[in-house]
Amino acid sequence: MTVDTPAARAPHRRGAATRFALWAKRLGWRHAVMWLVAAFALFPVLFVVSAALNPLGTLSSAQLWPTGASLANAADLFRNTPFATWYGNSLFFAVSNAAITVLLSALAAYAFSRMRFKGRRVGLIGLLVIQMFPQFLAIVAIYLMFTNIGEYYPAIGFDTRWGLLLVYLGGALSINTWLMKGFFDTVPKELDESAQMDGASHAQVFFRIMLPLVTPVLAIVGLLVFISTINEFLMASVFLRDTETKTLGLGLYQLVASQRNANFGMFAVGAIMLSLPTLAVFWFLQRYITEGLTSGAVKG
Repeated sequence: MTVDTPAARAPHRRGAATRFALWAKRLGWRHAVMWLVAAFALFPVLFVVSAALNPLGTLSSAQLWPTGASLANAADLFRNTPFATWYGNSLFFAVSNAAITVLLSALAAYAFSRMRFKGRRVGLIGLLVIQMFPQFLAIVAIYLMFTNIGEYYPAIGFDTRWGLLLVYLGGALSINTWLMKGFFDTVPKELDESAQMDGASHAQVFFRIMLPLVTPVLAIVGLLVFISTINEFLMASVFLRDTETKTLGLGLYQLVASQRNANFGMFAVGAIMLSLPTLAVFWFLQRYITEGLTSGAVKG
């Protein structure tokens, strides 16, 4: 029978200390880094949530942990601003631009991947070179162009949804076409040939065969375009000048442009509301994104 004495427990303690030292050396530092990164990433989120719940609603009174939390800032935002209109405008641009960009990019990628025509290589290189120049370099030219267009066709001029959407769609055939083309190239051409031998047209091959097989890259491009559009500010600030036509980003900037301290609580509430669609879209598309990344790794 073993006697439970301090001397008998000493080897067990040394063994436990050795195992802990080995764990700390191999995995412990990774856990420490993970917690540091998580704290660094969550700090601004916690600060914005705290500011949104701060009943005083000012930047100077914002704290990391609010005292007397309330929804007064949310009530003021809905009551004193056209928040619903701004929110609807942002969702319209983000959803419309993402859907149309995915369709146009997929059509272009299918043509570049499956067809051989004169100017194909030049077109691909041209799309890549255009991406070297940021879009805001063309603001002056686009502004002058739409100044004249608005006189003849007011429906697509300034302060209209369709006018700004056309500007966004001007960059639809961009690096997204390259991303999709690379994914289209991994689909065996024998599928196209067998379908065409059965009498299928290019449109039928594209919509019934190719699109279901490349769903992951469609989800990835759609998510990227959605995020970039809902957060876009520069082009929208040039085209949307009327209060009722602004996006949520422009409307929130208007709140803090002249009274940054006083309206910071409402600004924080709007920022949280603006992040919800992005989180929802990412949550909905995450399985397609994961499938696309793993498929690309296997096929590549």
